[in-house]
Amino acid sequence: METVKQTTNVKIIKAIFVIFVGTILLTLSAKIKIPFYPVPMTMQTFTVLFLGVAFGWKISVLTVSAYLFEGILGLPVFAGTPEKGLGLIYFTGPTMGYLIGFLVAAFFAGYINFRTNFFLIFVKLIFCVAIIYILGIFWLGFLIGWDKPILQLGVMPFMLAELFKILLLSLLTNKIIKFRKFI
Repeated sequence: METVKQTTNVKIIKAIFVIFVGTILLTLSAKIKIPFYPVPMTMQTFTVLFLGVAFGWKISVLTVSAYLFEGILGLPVFAGTPEKGLGLIYFTGPTMGYLIGFLVAAFFAGYINFRTNFFLIFVKLIFCVAIIYILGIFWLGFLIGWDKPILQLGVMPFMLAELFKILLLSLLTNKIIKFRKFI
């Protein structure tokens, strides 16, 4: 009985550590801008999907939730903070749909079986990223109006970068899945 309790405690400590490190990775991925055409690229969507693939849906959703909570509390964890504001004001701005999409994408990236061939991994990751953009577009349309060129503002500038990140993650997925043994 004592061994079971110790094993459970070790798992909880490992999970807390992964969540803490994951929020740091998400913050760093939001802050580092890579020159790309037509707009600079951050690695946030890559990191969200990486967390799901590597640690499963429970840990990845908890990690993204903790990250969002940090941002809502006013910590400068989001891309564009503190320059463009902090806390709930920033969170409810134009990027809120994308940020909530991180939660849903983390769930699916952690829930979907990626132990398959490269093409299916690629398609499944496109599905996960599409969720982020669909929720982002819905919020953006609600916020700025549906009469605006929402796809041109909120999706098209990022497609090349997203394809690059999905391709990279697809190539690494079979190696990344091995992280699940850590938890």
